[in-house]
Amino acid sequence: MGALVVDTGRGDRVGEFRGIAGPYWSLRPVGGGTEWEAEPQRVRPALLMEQLRARTARLNARSRGEVL
Repeated sequence: MGALVVDTGRGDRVGEFRGIAGPYWSLRPVGGGTEWEAEPQRVRPALLMEQLRARTARLNARSRGEVL
Protein backbone atom coordinates (compact mmCIF):
# COMPACT_ATOMS: atom_id res chain seq x y z
CA MET A 1 0.00 0.00 0.00
CA GLY A 2 1.25 3.43 -0.93
CA ALA A 3 4.12 2.30 -3.16
CA LEU A 4 4.61 4.35 -6.32
CA VAL A 5 4.34 2.28 -9.48
CA VAL A 6 4.18 2.86 -13.22
CA ASP A 7 1.25 1.60 -15.30
CA THR A 8 2.87 0.80 -18.65
CA GLY A 9 -0.54 -0.01 -20.11
CA ARG A 10 -1.53 3.66 -19.72
CA GLY A 11 1.45 5.44 -21.17
CA ASP A 12 3.77 5.05 -18.17
CA ARG A 13 1.34 6.78 -15.81
CA VAL A 14 2.67 6.95 -12.24
CA GLY A 15 0.26 5.98 -9.51
CA GLU A 16 0.07 4.97 -5.89
CA PHE A 17 -0.81 1.33 -5.22
CA ARG A 18 -4.12 1.18 -3.29
CA GLY A 19 -4.97 -2.51 -3.30
CA ILE A 20 -6.27 -5.41 -5.35
CA ALA A 21 -9.71 -5.46 -6.96
CA GLY A 22 -10.31 -8.89 -8.46
CA PRO A 23 -7.68 -9.52 -11.16
CA TYR A 24 -6.62 -5.84 -11.23
CA TRP A 25 -4.56 -3.52 -9.08
CA SER A 26 -6.16 -0.26 -7.95
CA LEU A 27 -3.96 2.78 -8.48
CA ARG A 28 -4.57 6.47 -7.90
CA PRO A 29 -2.75 9.59 -9.02
CA VAL A 30 -0.03 10.81 -6.64
CA GLY A 31 -1.82 14.13 -6.16
CA GLY A 32 -5.16 12.47 -5.51
CA GLY A 33 -8.03 11.99 -7.88
CA THR A 34 -9.92 9.16 -9.49
CA GLU A 35 -8.49 5.69 -9.03
CA TRP A 36 -8.02 3.40 -11.99
CA GLU A 37 -7.46 -0.30 -12.43
CA ALA A 38 -4.33 -1.74 -13.99
CA GLU A 39 -3.33 -5.19 -15.11
CA PRO A 40 -0.61 -6.41 -12.70
CA GLN A 41 1.61 -7.65 -15.55
CA ARG A 42 1.71 -4.08 -16.93
CA VAL A 43 2.78 -2.48 -13.64
CA ARG A 44 6.35 -1.98 -12.49
CA PRO A 45 7.98 -0.15 -9.57
CA ALA A 46 8.56 3.54 -10.28
CA LEU A 47 12.18 4.57 -10.75
CA LEU A 48 13.51 7.21 -8.37
CA MET A 49 13.38 9.83 -11.13
CA GLU A 50 9.72 8.99 -11.83
CA GLN A 51 8.88 9.18 -8.13
CA LEU A 52 10.51 12.59 -7.81
CA ARG A 53 8.75 13.88 -10.93
CA ALA A 54 5.34 12.74 -9.64
CA ARG A 55 5.89 14.21 -6.17
CA THR A 56 7.16 17.50 -7.61
CA ALA A 57 4.10 17.74 -9.87
CA ARG A 58 1.87 17.22 -6.83
CA LEU A 59 3.67 19.91 -4.84
CA ASN A 60 3.42 22.34 -7.75
CA ALA A 61 -0.32 21.66 -8.09
CA ARG A 62 -0.72 22.17 -4.36
CA SER A 63 1.09 25.51 -4.47
CA ARG A 64 -1.33 26.61 -7.22
CA GLY A 65 -4.29 25.57 -5.05
CA GLU A 66 -5.36 22.74 -7.35
CA VAL A 67 -5.06 20.02 -4.67
CA LEU A 68 -5.00 19.98 -0.88
